[in-house]
Amino acid sequence: MNISPDKKLFWFLKDNASLDLANAADLELYVQQVLTRGRMADVKTLLTTVDFKRFQQVFLEIKRFFPREVRTFWEDFIESY
Repeated sequence: MNISPDKKLFWFLKDNASLDLANAADLELYVQQVLTRGRMADVKTLLTTVDFKRFQQVFLEIKRFFPREVRTFWEDFIESY
């Protein structure tokens, strides 16, 4: 699944770039950027776009890159889901 990322969150990508969420690296980038810099609307889009089980798997793989507060929040969220 290809998406056109929000330029406010993905300012570092070239114009008209897309992310292929079937590609693990693109999905990891998308999840990390949205969870660390996104607004509530961005997070809602993420959680409706990405299957929760896949989201959980990706989060577990990349959680070491998150600030402690962000990591703890999402660990608690996933555990209680």
